[in-house]
Amino acid sequence: MRPKGASAAAWSQLGAAVEALGQRRTPELFAAEPDRVERMSLEAAGLYLDFSKQRVDAAGLEALWSLAQSAQVTDHLRQQFAGDAVNFTEDRAALHMALRAPRNAHQPPGGPAIAEAVHEVLDRMEAFVHRVRSGAWTGATGEPITDVVNIGIGGSDLGPRMVCEALAEQVRGPRPHFVSNVDATELSRVLAGLRPASTLFVVTSKSFGTAETLANARSARAWLVDALGDAAVAKHFVAVSTAAERVSDFGIDVDNMFGFWSWVGGRYSLWSAVGLSIALSLGMDGFRALLAGAHAMDAHVRDAPPEGNAAVWMALIGIWNTNGLQLPSQVIVPYAQALARVPAYLQQLEMESNGKTVNSDGVAVQQQTVPALWGDVGTNGQHAFFQMLHQGPTALPVDFILPVSLDHGHPDQHRMLIANCLAQSEALMQGKSAGQVREELRSQGLSGQALEDAVPHRVFEGGRPSTTILMSCIDARSLGALLALYEHKVFVQSVVWGINAFDQWGVELGKQLASVIDDELRLAVPGEHDPSTAALLHRIVDGRTAEG
Repeated sequence: MRPKGASAAAWSQLGAAVEALGQRRTPELFAAEPDRVERMSLEAAGLYLDFSKQRVDAAGLEALWSLAQSAQVTDHLRQQFAGDAVNFTEDRAALHMALRAPRNAHQPPGGPAIAEAVHEVLDRMEAFVHRVRSGAWTGATGEPITDVVNIGIGGSDLGPRMVCEALAEQVRGPRPHFVSNVDATELSRVLAGLRPASTLFVVTSKSFGTAETLANARSARAWLVDALGDAAVAKHFVAVSTAAERVSDFGIDVDNMFGFWSWVGGRYSLWSAVGLSIALSLGMDGFRALLAGAHAMDAHVRDAPPEGNAAVWMALIGIWNTNGLQLPSQVIVPYAQALARVPAYLQQLEMESNGKTVNSDGVAVQQQTVPALWGDVGTNGQHAFFQMLHQGPTALPVDFILPVSLDHGHPDQHRMLIANCLAQSEALMQGKSAGQVREELRSQGLSGQALEDAVPHRVFEGGRPSTTILMSCIDARSLGALLALYEHKVFVQSVVWGINAFDQWGVELGKQLASVIDDELRLAVPGEHDPSTAALLHRIVDGRTAEG
């Protein structure tokens, strides 16, 4: 069953709720609803989510539940867990939940055969990880592996890189490094700090044909061969792929190839063998804890009714802001340096999944789908873009992600971090009126025209929406739950919008044209293009010719 999206009547109800809300600010909603925090907060898989600072009232929430009901969100979630082809343009399931279901799971996602295949790969990963971390696997010269370089791009990079950075303090094995950009500057900088004899490369590409990944892998291979010879490749390269022939042609022993399946989309793949670099760095226990946290969130999303379902809340509040209040972007602000790459990870997850212009019938969508998503860590963001969040002409919703405890030995600084996070969300919601500003300036000795001239610049509109997500700490389990929460949010939104969250045809056109232009640059013979691209190509080629 393809998602048809919410009904016209449900969208109309949403519009009416927005109109009825009018200009009411969030502090007014708190005053009218004494139990607002209790009604708009919930716990799921160890996370605590507070939606009460969102600018939505009871009628708005009722309209959102109607939207979810009319889109049959519960049925579509059930289909996804069952392994139905929810990726309908490619006739595939989207069963990343199966990757993190425990071996003894009752009714595992997709069924027992898929569960068996998943755990077979996990067992192979575990054996390999143990050999590397114990020193039984050595490089060509007999040295143990001290550094692992993951070469991939997109989902084959963003997830493992983000997790390894988030959990860096828990790394007890080889040091993880990541190379994704075809700009060889990244590869050169990584290799500059490494020794060939103790470095293991993990080339991550399902097809083993991704142009950027293979360019970096070939350059890394040349660096290794230059130092240790061709025979060393098999001891210093492994693959996460399904293309055995291509892997073998590269010089990698196919016994050291770890596969995954067509139902694992790239941006949902860190839970699969794509997470091999995570497991090598954290150990298999750490990787399994990550899976366990995600599975706990899966179980919550599968079993909780919509009104108590964290992912449904996340999805519907986002729809309220995007389609109801017409807010153009979503800001992600983790108050933890360890989570610095979470905004970039979520950019791919959300915008590659739901950045679509046609619905399941191939007809142009009637609503905006995914908003632009961006952000940075607090408190850095406070000294960069928070000015716009507080006083810019357009309100932008913020997700604050806050670990309650951090084990870095500096409790006073973590207390300051918490204080800043809570203060920012409160300030965005409460604002500061002209009357409050006048009283404050008078107490500082300002009066007359100077006071009146100063007032407009110090007024904060307030009523600016935010959600706060509390994590008890940053460990593998909590991180797994957080990431799975956003995954399910994305799917629920796609169902309401009636689009496919699991294809990404928009990525392909530019890649196809890049291949053509690359050949033209190599031959120094520009082909037929639009006037702008043709002029740029000629300028670049002519400039190179002149330098040569």
